[in-house]
Amino acid sequence: MTNRLAYFCLAAVCFFWGTTYLGIRIGLEGLAPFYLIGIRYIISGGVLVAGAALAGMRLPRGRELVLTSLCGLACITVANSALVFTELFIPTGLTALFYTTAPFWMVGVNALLPRGAKPMALTVGGLLVGVSGVIFLVYPAAVQEGWRGRTLQGFLLMQLSVVAWVTGALLQKRIATQVAPLVTGAVQQFAGGLGTFVLAALFEKAPRHLAMRPAIALIYLIAIGSIVGYSAFIYALHHLPVALVSIYMFVNPIVAVFLGYLFLHEPFSYRAATAMLVIFVGIAIVRWSEARGALPGYRVDSRIAESGGI
Repeated sequence: MTNRLAYFCLAAVCFFWGTTYLGIRIGLEGLAPFYLIGIRYIISGGVLVAGAALAGMRLPRGRELVLTSLCGLACITVANSALVFTELFIPTGLTALFYTTAPFWMVGVNALLPRGAKPMALTVGGLLVGVSGVIFLVYPAAVQEGWRGRTLQGFLLMQLSVVAWVTGALLQKRIATQVAPLVTGAVQQFAGGLGTFVLAALFEKAPRHLAMRPAIALIYLIAIGSIVGYSAFIYALHHLPVALVSIYMFVNPIVAVFLGYLFLHEPFSYRAATAMLVIFVGIAIVRWSEARGALPGYRVDSRIAESGGI
């Protein structure tokens, strides 16, 4: 029964996290980026923290609380903000494709951090395959549009998002804690939401009225994207192999591309499809390398928490 529920949770993560790209785009119809992120994560993080406290779960304190909150600022205030701003000017499907570089940055940043595992030859080969797919996708638009073109700017902004997520996630893994992963993620969400809300109050105009369509999108992002999706991710990660859970990285972009095409009439070219395939092959090689122990000591564990989701 446990494994069956874990597989169901994994399927939920694969689908629902892919739908959040569309939810963000619709939410932006009524909310400025910082307000969209701040409201979303203050509510979702607050609900999860309150639920953990009522359940008698241990909450982080002192230095652990400060460090966990800083990781939340990196993963949400910086990473999610960059992602949401990207969706202002490039299609949701392309945004999701640009996010597939996350496993490659994970390996690279981890190698640079103290006590980080150094990638071996097979992993480097997978990285090169994935990067070639990204270049194949971005290069024509970059040449045609120039350095200030939307495609290249969107790609660079998404890489900022990924690097911030990866850095926050890997640093969180290094924090000594006895707090449950669900609680760590809840604190990250709440801290990141508060940090982003401060930016919203400073730089954006507060919404006076929220139309039905973006309001529904916001509720969906809070309830399904952050609370349900994150909880399902944690449960699946605790009961299934990490390499298996990581398939959500393959499925989320496919869901995002399909929904963008279906509801927003976003174009999807053969070049994008080919690039997606090449990138996925690169990710598969890296994951296979990890599964065989090619990266000793490197493992994405449950304390990476909400960083994995959008």
